[in-house]
Amino acid sequence: MLFANRKDAGRKLAAALADYCEKSPVIVALPRGGVIVAAEIASALDAPLDLLFVQKIGVPFQPELAMGAIVDGAEPTIVRNESVIRHAGIREKEFSAICASEQAEIERRRRCYLGDRGNIPLGARVVIVVDDGIATGSTVRAAIKAIRRQEPKELVLAVPVAPIETLEELDSDVDALICLETPPVFYAVGHFFNEFPQVSDAEVIAVLATLPQDGSPDPEPISQKE
Repeated sequence: MLFANRKDAGRKLAAALADYCEKSPVIVALPRGGVIVAAEIASALDAPLDLLFVQKIGVPFQPELAMGAIVDGAEPTIVRNESVIRHAGIREKEFSAICASEQAEIERRRRCYLGDRGNIPLGARVVIVVDDGIATGSTVRAAIKAIRRQEPKELVLAVPVAPIETLEELDSDVDALICLETPPVFYAVGHFFNEFPQVSDAEVIAVLATLPQDGSPDPEPISQKE
């Protein structure tokens, strides 16, 4: 196994991201598994942690196969995998119905995890997007697309493990890409962790309670006139 668990992966990623400590980054996690990894990074870099809610749009008869993804926002971002949609014979009405269902789950998670807490504005900030691993890249691609709309100063993608071909597809979408391991044979993210349990809502809420919520960068010192 490459990683003991998500916390171990987060600590190793934090070491790889150490140079970003002085850039006042915002760490953006993809719930739920990405929150555990991102919390270690946020703690090490003394950075605020925020969440971006992304739901995979799975094929009805094979839910693990992504035919797209939807990202929370005032105008939800939807990324479609047209080849999967065509191959699976999914009609537009069916696709829209699944989108609506996943949007409802996003709303539930947002209320559960954040309550009345607002998201951190990402414009002109260094943003580090974190997940616990990437397989096809559909959810991460949707997240990146949504964050780009806010015009961050720099957009970094940081994950413990991913297939090299997926990283090559994502590389042009970000300003920097940090991935610790790219196994030549890739079945599923969980195969590379000794412990990879499902993350509960309660775990996410507990993690958020231990980390700073203030997303404002430290003000620059004002020089005194002589």
